[in-house]
Amino acid sequence: MTEDELAKRGIDFDKPNAARVYDYLIGGKLNYAVDRVFAEQILQVRPESRELALLNRKWLRRVVRFGAEHGIRQFLDIGSGMPTVGHVHEVAQAIDPASRVVYVDNEPVAVAHSEIVLQDNDNAAMVHADAEYPDDVLEHPTTERLLDFAEPVMVIMAAFVHFIPDERDPAGLIAAYTDVLALGSYLALSSGTFEGQGEEVRRAAELYRNSGTNVVARSREELRALVKGLEILPPGIVFIPEWRPDDPAEVGEHPELASQLALVARKN
Repeated sequence: MTEDELAKRGIDFDKPNAARVYDYLIGGKLNYAVDRVFAEQILQVRPESRELALLNRKWLRRVVRFGAEHGIRQFLDIGSGMPTVGHVHEVAQAIDPASRVVYVDNEPVAVAHSEIVLQDNDNAAMVHADAEYPDDVLEHPTTERLLDFAEPVMVIMAAFVHFIPDERDPAGLIAAYTDVLALGSYLALSSGTFEGQGEEVRRAAELYRNSGTNVVARSREELRALVKGLEILPPGIVFIPEWRPDDPAEVGEHPELASQLALVARKN
């Protein structure tokens, strides 16, 4: 897809976008000069940012596999970002090809390329919507076609809620999605935190704020409050390498360096 075609979709090429910056950090190609310049600024502050982005991606794959192994065959990925290797539908459909996945994002590059990646996949699709308006997502024809909310669904919010400040009611936003879920559904959530972090993490967050993207780091207790009413499953709210690692050696001596907390909660 050419830059002119993408421009018609309303892309602002003068401002870095968090999804495209993340894509650059994990080695993707769906980003632009403004994103790469900003990402290099982040790397100067936190040289390990590439590894940290990949840790979050690995956590995403683990929670999808967890959901699939516990009978989930429907996934709603909020703020899904760029299509890349090991995306939700690839992990879920490797376990059961009939698994259905709806991605949601309002970033035009992510939407455009996801549509291309998914064009031959009848059980996965992208919804172009602002996830802060749940009705636009839940009542979208694509969502209604692919997901049956009378059956369990896993809602995924990977590195999403830390872009929602308190004044925009993140707890209410999460509840709007989980209230419609059947019993036995799951919420998988990861979020930036300042717990156990050094000054470089605060400087990185400040860079995002200065670029026009506010990042709200939250503590364990703040995240617990956001998912009130759901059962947080073991191992609880932990740094992402600690959440059910495939190999205990992957956790390392300092899991807090991941700078993100994660949880999976069930609706009972």
